[in-house]
Amino acid sequence: MDPIKRLAMISLHTSPLDQPGTGDAGGMNVYVIEVARRLAARGIEVDIFTRATSSALEPLVAAGDGITVRHVHAGPFEGLTKAELPGQLCVFAREVLRTEAAQPLGHYDAVHSHYWLSGQVGALARDRWGVPLVHSMHTMAKVKNAALAVGDTPEPAARIIGEEQVVEAADMLIANTDLEATQLVELYGADPGCVEVVHPGVDLTVFRPHDRAATRRELGLPADAHVLLFAGRIQPLKAPDVLLRAVAVLLDRRPGLRARMVVPVVGGPSGSGLDRPESLAALATELGLDDVVRFVPPVSQADLARWYAAATLVAVPSYNESFGLVAAEAQATGTPVVAAAVGGLTTVVRDRHSGLLVDGHDAGVWASALGRVLEDDGLRVSLEAGALEQARQFSWEATARRTLEVYERARSAMRESVS
Repeated sequence: MDPIKRLAMISLHTSPLDQPGTGDAGGMNVYVIEVARRLAARGIEVDIFTRATSSALEPLVAAGDGITVRHVHAGPFEGLTKAELPGQLCVFAREVLRTEAAQPLGHYDAVHSHYWLSGQVGALARDRWGVPLVHSMHTMAKVKNAALAVGDTPEPAARIIGEEQVVEAADMLIANTDLEATQLVELYGADPGCVEVVHPGVDLTVFRPHDRAATRRELGLPADAHVLLFAGRIQPLKAPDVLLRAVAVLLDRRPGLRARMVVPVVGGPSGSGLDRPESLAALATELGLDDVVRFVPPVSQADLARWYAAATLVAVPSYNESFGLVAAEAQATGTPVVAAAVGGLTTVVRDRHSGLLVDGHDAGVWASALGRVLEDDGLRVSLEAGALEQARQFSWEATARRTLEVYERARSAMRESVS
């Protein structure tokens, strides 16, 4: 077969151009654009199809050499929640197919869809274009519902059915970790031979160590502060409330820490967190932490790296993560991570080497883990060194190379099934 020259990526519900940390934009956005950049560097033209959310968006936006983001008009630009997007799948799919129809026959060599909504469109494109479909789940309803945060809303049956259909339709499935691969097989009946594990990466040119004292001065943080950072979308799944409750317990146990304690929360409301956008600030007040907690709006990747590097530790208390990009990025700056022992975080964080993994979400247990890192200088220095070592395992170049291998395997499998 000729090498892959053109790829259609589908990221229906969130654009790779959106600011991570707000709305539905998060690790998946980073994944899509970073993989696209590395594939484009290998000479592959990448078209990324995403739903237009503003009339001001240009239909075609160059996101780098060889990368075009195509804004598809499907439904109202604003006010459409992710739960309402299935109603726009037909319109979105029609526009994707129309784009290909305007090109010479065989324009795209493969389709890579991200999240189940995109997989539904990708399955149709696969059959229409006669090219393989590679799908990345990113999150799975059955996994999320099995570890639901308190007050969070279960994923609907329609999503579970849709995910099952995509798993059946895809020629190859990309899992972020071995655990996710096992979940695809055991929970969704995926053929083990059609699942490949490809770890996401970290841009080590952006996420790297900084001079901590200088960075803290720039960010307005005291030089001697205990900085416990949360970064990400503010929603029950990400559990920023667990960090706040743990800090309250820690300060109750060790009141002397309060004078030096700073807890930045970097990100914006998302998902079910949009129903009560002020709830985390209200919780901080209820817990008596207004003098400790700082709410910081979503920031650029470069600025996020500075926040990571300025922190004493980064807390990732999520109820589930398919990978845990925040943990990987934080470690790349040399900052230890205290994370929930769930999902991909058990792969990203090496317990007692690059951070600490915490079983469950009990505030007292979390307070003990945070306190260990703050008060044991030898442990903290060891974890900082281990964080840098652990982060070197993950690079977007390796992710793109392995992903391209999966594309080629999917093409071979599809050709053999046709013959």
